[in-house]
Amino acid sequence: QVQLVESGGGLLQAGGSLRLSCAASGRTFSRYVMAWFRQAPGKEREFVAGISRSGDNTRYAESVKGRFTISRDNAKNTVYLQMNGLKSEDTAIYYCAAKDRTVVVTQIWNYDYWGQGTQVTVSS
Repeated sequence: QVQLVESGGGLLQAGGSLRLSCAASGRTFSRYVMAWFRQAPGKEREFVAGISRSGDNTRYAESVKGRFTISRDNAKNTVYLQMNGLKSEDTAIYYCAAKDRTVVVTQIWNYDYWGQGTQVTVSS
């Protein structure tokens, strides 16, 4: 079992930057593939970025490549999402998710544990 708590969301103008954090409970954080998803109003939840257990491998949605960076600190049981060049279309609730496996995957149903989400609002 792992519990996830996101933080760092907020309201900002287009072009700005924000870093989200997701703190995980438990002593086995390093065994989990971690990912960020987001859900905009009226839309389905979508994959944003994922990172392997060691942090060596990452995957990104095409819409955020070159602007967002996912990273993790296994000593701190925390995964981060650095978001630069934010656009109004990035407005959404951002969720942290975890899966006990070796490969970073993008499908929602693959992830067993979810945080409560943090709101990011980008004004144009």
